[in-house]
Amino acid sequence: MADIKLYNIKNGKATAKSPLNYKLEKEVQKLCEENLEVFFGIRFLESEYQTGNKHKGRIDSLGIDENNCPVIIEYKLDSKENVINQGLFYLDWLMDHQANFELLCLKKLGIEIEVDWSNPRLLCIAKDFTRYDDYAIGQINRNIELIRYRLFQDDNIIFELAGAVQKHTPSTLTKGNSIKYRNMDDAINVASKDLMNLYKELEDFINTLGDDVQKKELKYYHAFSRIKNFVCTEIRTKKKELFIFLKIDYNSIQNPTSNMRDVSNIGHYGTGDTEIIIKSSEDLNSIKYLIEESYNNS
Repeated sequence: MADIKLYNIKNGKATAKSPLNYKLEKEVQKLCEENLEVFFGIRFLESEYQTGNKHKGRIDSLGIDENNCPVIIEYKLDSKENVINQGLFYLDWLMDHQANFELLCLKKLGIEIEVDWSNPRLLCIAKDFTRYDDYAIGQINRNIELIRYRLFQDDNIIFELAGAVQKHTPSTLTKGNSIKYRNMDDAINVASKDLMNLYKELEDFINTLGDDVQKKELKYYHAFSRIKNFVCTEIRTKKKELFIFLKIDYNSIQNPTSNMRDVSNIGHYGTGDTEIIIKSSEDLNSIKYLIEESYNNS
């Protein structure tokens, strides 16, 4: 894979920053754990989490992401190391020990969280990956992300999504007129053709923003992310409208319209401080620049 280069621009002149190497895996782990929320939108829970005497394993880092999904993080220095299988082993262990994880969340975060067990994630963080790693995750029905890092002089670091697979486990739906809205799958099931066409138009635009866009299908909303969320979407079938939440400061929007509001202090599903209601293609076209801004900020 092509190496990532970083340049410093001063008075119109570019100077290349020299790449550096960590000598120990622990150095990468320590930096990430101290900045999990800034780098990846993940709340840190515990380092070197022991899986008990029977499994005799240690999860490098354990956390919960901005969508309340459990996250296992494994690190490696050498591209020859295979942490994917090890991470999958821990992922299966975690699914069998959900109560332990929920108690850990309560202990570390001080609040009770409704954990989304439909989308547990495995993050593998390394200086590089092989094409075999990328191929391997495509054959596995799990949420796996390969994140490449590069360290440079003057304390600069870059993270890049090197590969990802997203799995969605749909809820059981009841067909027919008696269905009541419970979650996104139900909303999609009963939404009108016009509303779903509008939603597809929204998704199509989001996907044009970059090859690194990922769609995460959560219980009550869909999240679109790079490494962190930049837009969350809901379908409101009664009023035939779409709700989106963007990670931009509402106060930074010049001349906000009546379909926008500040929800930084209002509870809602998903992430983002600005809520926008979309009822038509015209509404969507008028706020595309804000979606792009949120993408660029993520």
